[in-house]
Amino acid sequence: MDPLVAAIDQGTSSTRFLVFNAKTAKLISHHQVEINQSFPKEGWVEEDPKEIMQSVYECMERTCEKLCQLNIDVSNIKAVGVTNQRETTLVWDKETGEPLYNAIVWLDLRTQSTVERLINKHKTGLPISTYFSAVKLRWLLDNVDEVRQAVLSERAMFGTVDSWIIWCLTGGRNGGVHCTDVSNASRTMLFNIHTMDWDPELCRYGTGCFLLRNTGTKPVMSDHGLLTTVAYKLGKDEPARYALEGSVAIAGAVVRWLKDNMGIVQSSSEIEILAAAAGTSYGCYFVPAFSGLYAPYWEPSARGIICGLTQFTNRNHLAFAALEAVCFQTREILDAMNLDSGVPLTQLQVDGGMTSNRLMMQLQADILCIPVVRPSMSETTALGAAMAAGAAEGVEVWSLSPGYLPHVTSEKYEPQINCDESEFRFARWKKAVQKAMNWETSEPCCNSNGTSMLVS
Repeated sequence: MDPLVAAIDQGTSSTRFLVFNAKTAKLISHHQVEINQSFPKEGWVEEDPKEIMQSVYECMERTCEKLCQLNIDVSNIKAVGVTNQRETTLVWDKETGEPLYNAIVWLDLRTQSTVERLINKHKTGLPISTYFSAVKLRWLLDNVDEVRQAVLSERAMFGTVDSWIIWCLTGGRNGGVHCTDVSNASRTMLFNIHTMDWDPELCRYGTGCFLLRNTGTKPVMSDHGLLTTVAYKLGKDEPARYALEGSVAIAGAVVRWLKDNMGIVQSSSEIEILAAAAGTSYGCYFVPAFSGLYAPYWEPSARGIICGLTQFTNRNHLAFAALEAVCFQTREILDAMNLDSGVPLTQLQVDGGMTSNRLMMQLQADILCIPVVRPSMSETTALGAAMAAGAAEGVEVWSLSPGYLPHVTSEKYEPQINCDESEFRFARWKKAVQKAMNWETSEPCCNSNGTSMLVS
């Protein structure tokens, strides 16, 4: 039996454990568990750290059971890579292993007042945003006594979800798993499985949307609202590679909102059927700024709006506008990257759950006016983590040399509308974005009932 390498793919809305053949890159088995989110107050988004870990254990257990049913020896799993949701923040007690508060999800807005104060007083390398982990830790220290006491007594462990998973698997009471790669969904997606080389620019459509462009061994500073970040470092003697990144808060989450909050669709797959029935938004534009706007604006005061409504507008048009919104946001990021790099992109490679929506992939090609390429192997995020884990020093069951790497086929979506129409629709979208700006501030006031509320 060929050696196997696994990946824990812990996302904002689900956890998966996937096992790959280290010689052929074939997916052998996997299991997925949905993750619940709670919304204690308006703008707050939390997850239970114990539920996250339980989902990891359940996915690992169920996958191993499936392997046994296939008469595959689970001891052939030589390493585990971890890829995860990113700025979601949690603190736990290193002595008891107990979380000291729920995980504050990256979409959470409770730190907006802190962000506004910092913006007025400080200049930083990164945009100051509710997105990042540091302001979440500040809130925990200021508002959760258990966290504050654990810090004072040097018992507090702070990190994002990857830290929590690895501590539980390797350093906590249930330790023993060998994790040799830690990454996140966007960076493992950056691994181009067509050539097994690092591609210039790729976009992952998950709960949010994250587009990265490889800039080589030197960091490139953005003048157009993007983040400069470390892309990867494969081996202690290898140089670090950098990337420009554009982060969009709401992508797949807009479909979940249409399903759970509005009841417009009954399942995520239904949105493609509704949008296809309309074939157009009929002038309806949707800016899903539920958590403000991230790149390239970094505007926490923005809020979601739907505009251009007429008496003719129905749920099909709204479904189409929601998919267009994801594509328009990607267009804004791509334009910023083209300006920063000076080299226009000729095609975009994509990954993530939303890429199964063929209508949206065609919309994306039409709005970008360049081809969109989707690998037929849909698990590129987990595969990237597994490959890096298997190639790690001391494991080395997966060779990253070009001659040993598998070929993966892809599907290409060519633009089907002229660029003038695309530019017109994009201009209307940007007009809608401006109407969403400066909607909310954190200044408190009270209504006639004495209830505190936010005003613009």
